[in-house]
Amino acid sequence: MKKYTYNVQLPKSEGERGSKIIYTVIDQRSMANILALIIFFITIFISFSLSCKDLFSQLFHKQPKPFSSSSFLYGYDPLDPSGNITITWDFISDNGATVDVKVSIYNLQLFRHVEAPGWRLGWAWKGDEVIWAMWGAEAMEQGNCSRFKGQDKPHCCLKHPLIIDLPPNAPYNHRFFNCCRGGLLSSLTQDITKSAASFQMNYNKPSLDATTASFTMPENFTLAVPGYTCSAPFQVPPTKFTADGHRWQQVLDTWNVTCMYSQYRASPAPKCCVSLSAFYNSTIVPCPVCSCNCKGLPGAHCIECSRHMCPIRIHWHVKQSYKEYWRVKITITNLNLVKNYSQWNIVVLHPNLRSVTQVFSFNYKALPIYGNINDTGMFWGLEYYNDMLLSGKDGNVQTEMLLHKDTEEFTFREGWTFPRKVSFNGEECVMPSPDNYPSLPNNAHLLTFSSFLLTALYFLLYIIFF
Repeated sequence: MKKYTYNVQLPKSEGERGSKIIYTVIDQRSMANILALIIFFITIFISFSLSCKDLFSQLFHKQPKPFSSSSFLYGYDPLDPSGNITITWDFISDNGATVDVKVSIYNLQLFRHVEAPGWRLGWAWKGDEVIWAMWGAEAMEQGNCSRFKGQDKPHCCLKHPLIIDLPPNAPYNHRFFNCCRGGLLSSLTQDITKSAASFQMNYNKPSLDATTASFTMPENFTLAVPGYTCSAPFQVPPTKFTADGHRWQQVLDTWNVTCMYSQYRASPAPKCCVSLSAFYNSTIVPCPVCSCNCKGLPGAHCIECSRHMCPIRIHWHVKQSYKEYWRVKITITNLNLVKNYSQWNIVVLHPNLRSVTQVFSFNYKALPIYGNINDTGMFWGLEYYNDMLLSGKDGNVQTEMLLHKDTEEFTFREGWTFPRKVSFNGEECVMPSPDNYPSLPNNAHLLTFSSFLLTALYFLLYIIFF
């Protein structure tokens, strides 16, 4: 580095000694060398910071705990606040010693259905009632009916009978309206015509009430479907019915039982998880570690080995962006090695679902749960095409969805294009942490500045050495 020193003699005033100031001047080439060195170190620092961003996030980001999922502890689902299964007990006729009743099971849930092996309705008699005959269903066991003499025996003499639906091929003389689906109940959204089941039975009154006009309801109702808890019976206005649409009749008495679902009661661990990706980021965000279970822990059998150990994985991929639209691909993968899922469905919460333009190869219906707020939608398979989610290598179904961009709020920033909540068959899925969502290149300005610095560095080096 070349330095040039100049001595400058200051003029002295009267009575003072003159002073000398030394100026050191660095030539232009030396200044360029210093600037190039500074730019070089800044460039190295920025590049190192960007390359280590993921490493720092892995070191200091707290890993999710196993089974970390919000669950509906009290049987309340914010995506279906009024959903329940209602059992209606209609007293049709009083025959003195016996009574005829019609029992109906209504699935009043928007997206949660009852799958195989189906419902099994149980209760406890308060007295010595026995079921003499039944149509549209049957008791799993007859029980001990030895106290009845003769050829005719009751249909069921158990104190706690367990009633199951008849299969679809049941004899015609055993059938009843809305019966014979093997205990399966569809959700209201998928097929409302298959969301109810009914059967009729004749049973004798308990000995103490045989001569009274009042009816005695059984207690301790159960559905034998995981996750459901039933209330005590409560009396409601008698059910009315009509045969021709003109004259209305009503039953003698009606009681209801309400059964609520709790995901926590169904299983302490979640059953599904969500992974994310986008065209503008090469990172694929996987399901959180131990979303449903961990390798080597109890309950981790019959599931394909993975970092999340969930039987169902749902992948949301932001596939493409157009001028006025954007496209999403959804893939559902069955990792359960021993189970197929029939009549499956997923529910997605996303603010742009109110602008869905087209859904390919899936059925879709908006679920306006809270008035005009249309941010929740339900997807399910096409009948005889992809309504069965198989296990094994072919165990996946997928769709693509085209959505219109809402100019007031649409953005690719801060993970806005990813769902807020996803559920499979009514089970809430574990989502990745928002901190890990694929993001736009937010460091683009740093990268541009870094590129500029590199260009400037090369230019200065060229000037210095050439």
